[in-house]
Amino acid sequence: MTAHEVSRGYEIVVGLEVHCELATNTKLFCGCANQFGSEPNTNICPVCLGLPGSLPVLNERAVEFALRVGEAFNFDVPERSVFHRKNYFYPDMPKNFQTSQYDEPICSEGTLDVDGVTIRITRAHLEEDTGKSTHVGGDGGRIHGADHSLIDYNRAGVPLLEIVSEPDIRSAEQAARYVEELRATLLAIGVSDVKMEEGSMRVDANVSVRLVGATEFGKRCEVKNMNSIRSVRRAVAYEAERQIDLITSGERIMQETRHWNEDDGRTHSMRSKEEAFDYRYFPEPDLVPVEPTAEMRSLVRSQMPELPAAKRERLIDAWAITEHDARVIVDVPGLAEYAEAAVAVLGGGTPKDIVNWLTGDFLGFLNETGTKLDDSNLRPAGLAELVGMVVGGSISRNQGKDVMADALRSGEAPVAIVAARGIAQVSDAGALSGVLEVVFAANVDALDAYRSGDDKMKKKKRGFLMGEAMKATKGDGNPQLLNQLLDQMLEAL
Repeated sequence: MTAHEVSRGYEIVVGLEVHCELATNTKLFCGCANQFGSEPNTNICPVCLGLPGSLPVLNERAVEFALRVGEAFNFDVPERSVFHRKNYFYPDMPKNFQTSQYDEPICSEGTLDVDGVTIRITRAHLEEDTGKSTHVGGDGGRIHGADHSLIDYNRAGVPLLEIVSEPDIRSAEQAARYVEELRATLLAIGVSDVKMEEGSMRVDANVSVRLVGATEFGKRCEVKNMNSIRSVRRAVAYEAERQIDLITSGERIMQETRHWNEDDGRTHSMRSKEEAFDYRYFPEPDLVPVEPTAEMRSLVRSQMPELPAAKRERLIDAWAITEHDARVIVDVPGLAEYAEAAVAVLGGGTPKDIVNWLTGDFLGFLNETGTKLDDSNLRPAGLAELVGMVVGGSISRNQGKDVMADALRSGEAPVAIVAARGIAQVSDAGALSGVLEVVFAANVDALDAYRSGDDKMKKKKRGFLMGEAMKATKGDGNPQLLNQLLDQMLEAL
């Protein structure tokens, strides 16, 4: 990864705003269900519609989740934080203001380490989500050119935590990695399902560029509509290059909000960028200050799980696996726990063997079939059983792949599948020597080339003969024993 990306003498400067919907049962200020996918305008009430006379009541669970975030990212959590009214007019905000936090947020001055680089986080504040507008007709579901718009207020009032980084990010790849690490941590501490495709985690990127060595920031543009980590990477890279193109051609950067279009791979102008004073913040008169008690803080601290970064480091040290494998194991929800359960009952092989099977054939099957990990028919003990048979030599790796596929489909134990199908790896030295003799007899030219060739030729012909031998045994020959016998017979030529 390039932590510091420079293009044509300019460096990229990025700050990210991540909106995370909290996984509470009810909304932030009322008892309406916090539920994705309901029929439009069914999870609504006078409070989240902002009807006259309705009064908000703060969801205590949302405060607890904010405290968890404070612990996970080393935030300062003050004794007191305050809600404000953020005033603006959009049709998907029924009150014409958003209840949010401004200068006294619940979390401030945190950090997140990304591949050895510390990214500062300015704040994380609680606020309510808006409704959702659907623009019908026109181009790409945008308001411009639409025939009409529909508004669903089910999401209005859903608790959000907005996490705002400092402009410490210096490349598109680092921006993507920041979001990946933030997402994995939020999922691990149980505050959100962070499903970007459903909008429960949304990312806005403030992108600017400046000459290498400059200390002042350039004009920034805020990029919206990035609904995947791939989109974050592509959008930041595109926007930075767009700004450099403008500067180097003598044009000015306009501070504005831009829309990322995944289909054409470009950002498009939406509106001028608002400043804080445009929103006319003032304290929310209907809510008292948020003052988490010492008992609440202590309880949250005692219930914090192992964070992804610490878990990856522990597994790398304990299991001798690569950082890439550790990242896959930890970042797929529930997979690390599955792996540890399999390792705990492993009778043969190593934890690395378990990881290799999980990151290869096992995840491949789940992704191909759309099966969730919790619904998998192959339980951890079954995987340990399979690994033991392959490592012990009773079945080959290829046979093991077939057995795993059968176990995942049927739910039968691997040992029962092997017994029922009569699968066995050929490990009889006499039988395998006979196979090699037949292969030699059928490939005299290859043997002659091996005898007279240099080291490169010998290696090539040896690989060919080994392949022919495995083909002759239909993949059931013990490869370790076959390799040993092949070397002995080639040395005797």
